[in-house]
Amino acid sequence: MRIGELAARTGVSVRALRYYEEQDLLVPERSHSGQRHYLESAVDHVMLIQELYAAGLSSRTIVELMPYAVDGRATPELLDRLSAERDRVEGRITELVGTRDRLDSVITGAAKNLRTGRSCRVGPTG
Repeated sequence: MRIGELAARTGVSVRALRYYEEQDLLVPERSHSGQRHYLESAVDHVMLIQELYAAGLSSRTIVELMPYAVDGRATPELLDRLSAERDRVEGRITELVGTRDRLDSVITGAAKNLRTGRSCRVGPTG
């Protein structure tokens, strides 16, 4: 199929498909005149790419994962890599929760300052 048909069947723009190609996420066959032609399996391939992007993975990470998704089927290696990505995301969430909690403390101190005129500083003397 041609790039326009792949775009229509996946709901992904032609521009995005070209980007996937630039990032080595999608490799079309080429005609003698240089036109892109995609196999039927490209539909599932693009849908997987979209799902991985929606899960917050970068194009570089997706490129690394694609060899582990053989013919649209998961492999143990893919599950291991996805689990490692989840652990990385979980670590970021933990960091962000700590950052939010510290910001809440600063907001509480600032609100106290507005009410009482006392220092915004948080701590035993605040």
